[in-house]
Amino acid sequence: MVRAGLIIVLITVLAAVAGPLLSPYDSTAQELAHRLEAPTFAHPLGLDELGRDILARLLEGARISLMVGLAVVSVSSTVGMLFGSIAGYFGGRIDDLISRVIDVLMAFPGILLAIALVAVLGPSLTNVVLALSVIGWVGYARLVRGQALRAREFEFVQAARACGASSARIVLRHILPTALPAVVVQATLGMAGAIIAEASLSFLGLGVQPPTPSWGTMLDAGRAHLFDAPHLTVFPGLAIALLVLGFNFLGDGLRDRVDPKMVR
Repeated sequence: MVRAGLIIVLITVLAAVAGPLLSPYDSTAQELAHRLEAPTFAHPLGLDELGRDILARLLEGARISLMVGLAVVSVSSTVGMLFGSIAGYFGGRIDDLISRVIDVLMAFPGILLAIALVAVLGPSLTNVVLALSVIGWVGYARLVRGQALRAREFEFVQAARACGASSARIVLRHILPTALPAVVVQATLGMAGAIIAEASLSFLGLGVQPPTPSWGTMLDAGRAHLFDAPHLTVFPGLAIALLVLGFNFLGDGLRDRVDPKMVR
């Protein structure tokens, strides 16, 4: 399962990086005379409603999806690890305050809160990353908090405290490393969630704005041609499904190898 997920993710990353080399067409170039053309040898995935090459737009959209996913996971995991380790290590009122903030944010449906934030801030790629990060850090914080509560009782942590090590050093050098394997697994699964969320916001017109291609906007544009040109929605939908499936396979496989309960 890890191997299958890794292959899917690597192929997508390579396709996104080498997109301009793989497709001879520009993602915004229009051939209005051949709009809605079905897949042909010249255009393997066909043309959209404005005569733009779908393959070129898929490759460009892959770059957008991976960028958003990586940015969201990076910001969310960093903030979540910081607050989770502080809450778990110090406990007391600090733990209660951070835990209540986490509970409040988790009480709201994530995608609805993201829609509200982007609607207030305005549709853009930066605001999408910000909105998804505001929601995404709570999962990492809960995970790291649980690891920190357990790790602070370890003998090497007690020894470091007895030697006079500062709280910051103990958290950074002793607490966080114990949570890194679980965070890596969570980040892999979080990439899949971020990609779906970005596609959903773009589908609603709150994400990447035209003419920049995004898998979500491609799905939205293809809704009006489901019967006369189904390839407009089939290929972006397959791209989203395959990439999300790849990250889920990778995350599940890593979890099976990292979690001691899953290891024989």
